[in-house]
Amino acid sequence: MSQIIEHVVLFKVKDDVDSDKIDAMVNDLNSLATIGQVLYISAAPIHRLRSASTFTHVLHSRYRSKEELSAYVAHPDHLRVVQATMPIWEDIMSVDWIADHVPRVLKPPGGSVAKVALLKLKENVTDETKKEIMEVVKEESHEISVGENFSPARAKGFSIGSVAYFNYLGEVEAHEELVKEKVGGYVEDTIVVEFLVPSPS
Repeated sequence: MSQIIEHVVLFKVKDDVDSDKIDAMVNDLNSLATIGQVLYISAAPIHRLRSASTFTHVLHSRYRSKEELSAYVAHPDHLRVVQATMPIWEDIMSVDWIADHVPRVLKPPGGSVAKVALLKLKENVTDETKKEIMEVVKEESHEISVGENFSPARAKGFSIGSVAYFNYLGEVEAHEELVKEKVGGYVEDTIVVEFLVPSPS
């Protein structure tokens, strides 16, 4: 496998939504693992959010190519789940990137802890500086996947994404201070999300 496409979606569920509907949304999103193009998919409530935003749920999935991501997005099962769950969303954003390397573990096991970090850069940041920022992000872990967003329409201006998986919550250490110290002058906003990978039902 020569590359991996990372796809992250953040959802804000409306405050007055019944918990059964929220559980059904998460289950429906995880059921999309049966779509042929999906290498990995995990949807869950956000365990910890460090951001001014108020997102409540996250989805992370992986594909072999941009074309396979597009095929997933257009798949009837995906469209059905979007149609069914859209009424309970208050807000949504998504970021897609080509991973800088193929992760050693494509399908992190249930009970793992995922950490997603999204960066919105200030205007006029050069391509060279973007590369430097991604190198700083990678210092957190050799298993981190980082890249530049290629789907700006729903990204709310966030242009760099990263995801890393850990065995348990105690392994997840705050990395934002290191990033802020080294490249904070170029970063306008950050969203850091942690969530527990659901165990297969």
